[in-house]
Amino acid sequence: MSTYKIAVIAGDGIGPEVLEEGIKVLNKISELDGSLQFEYTYFPWGCEYYAKHGVMMDEDGIEKLKDFDAIFLGAVGFPGVPDHISLWDLLLKIRKGFDQYINIRPIKLIKGAPCPLKDVKREDVDMLFIRENSEGEYAGAGDWLFKGQENEVVLQTGVFSRKGTERVIRYAFETARKEGKSLTSISKGNALNYSMVFWDQVFEEVAAEYPDVKTASYLVDAAAMLMITDPKRFEVVVTSNLFGDILTDLGAALAGGIGLAAGANINPERTFPSMFEPIHGSAPDIAGKGLANPLATIWSASQLLDFLGYEQYGKLVLDAVEELLLEGKVLTPDMKGTASTSEVGDRVASIVSLLVPSAVIE
Repeated sequence: MSTYKIAVIAGDGIGPEVLEEGIKVLNKISELDGSLQFEYTYFPWGCEYYAKHGVMMDEDGIEKLKDFDAIFLGAVGFPGVPDHISLWDLLLKIRKGFDQYINIRPIKLIKGAPCPLKDVKREDVDMLFIRENSEGEYAGAGDWLFKGQENEVVLQTGVFSRKGTERVIRYAFETARKEGKSLTSISKGNALNYSMVFWDQVFEEVAAEYPDVKTASYLVDAAAMLMITDPKRFEVVVTSNLFGDILTDLGAALAGGIGLAAGANINPERTFPSMFEPIHGSAPDIAGKGLANPLATIWSASQLLDFLGYEQYGKLVLDAVEELLLEGKVLTPDMKGTASTSEVGDRVASIVSLLVPSAVIE
């Protein structure tokens, strides 16, 4: 039997509600396959914790988390706590502290999910975004000079190291090769004459080692347009921290909305735990009302299963979400339904039970 230690950070707003449903589905998998078990440890960190203690997480929080197999995160953010504090003092602290330099966001239009584009086939929207997750525009480098004076100057410096740039691009090439898909690089080399010219150069250097992988390269503005007008040209995509952050939200709109958008923060070497989360916000206005859509969190649970080596169960969970959408009977209000958060989680878990091959049931 394999037991995996999962650190649970429910966070703020709807975080605890949606995370409960993700855990419900993971527990259903372990219930049906007795050889796979999860052991959860809950941490009360987030904005409410900040309001009480003046910190988003314990000072030794990274030390407390380092021995877990994975981290499952709900959502972070609440009125009264500036966004840059909730982001930098928890999410980015974990991402950087554990060198989670790969961010994976699937942009896949599954059966039953709504798409705002006309005359687009479901299979045309099937992208895998690999975003640099540790430096770039979110490196936190810069300065604020002459604050409050008329000669005030703010500097925000993007940091692109050869190590950081090459490793994410190489990871993307390996992924594209493994999946037999093309790889597209997205940058802005015409305007950002240092960072993005460097990015393009490294992409070309690494591409020479993968002659079997078909490649393309687009400026970010052109890519945003093409994601809408011709999404099928994008299969595996690699891009910088900022561009990846923006374009994957555009992708979420194409693939059913933010309620279906999941993200994984990966340390490929597994030296440290990786973190899995829905990419939506904490939505404090609907917290505690049972209105939150848990499907993005359930999808991130699918990513967690993939990462642990249980791809068959990761696919199974995604198949269950797809079946739920096709049924169209148990959906939250954002998807034009009347079901509660827990009712959606219950139904997904029920569908999982029906889909799990009988051979794994003990």
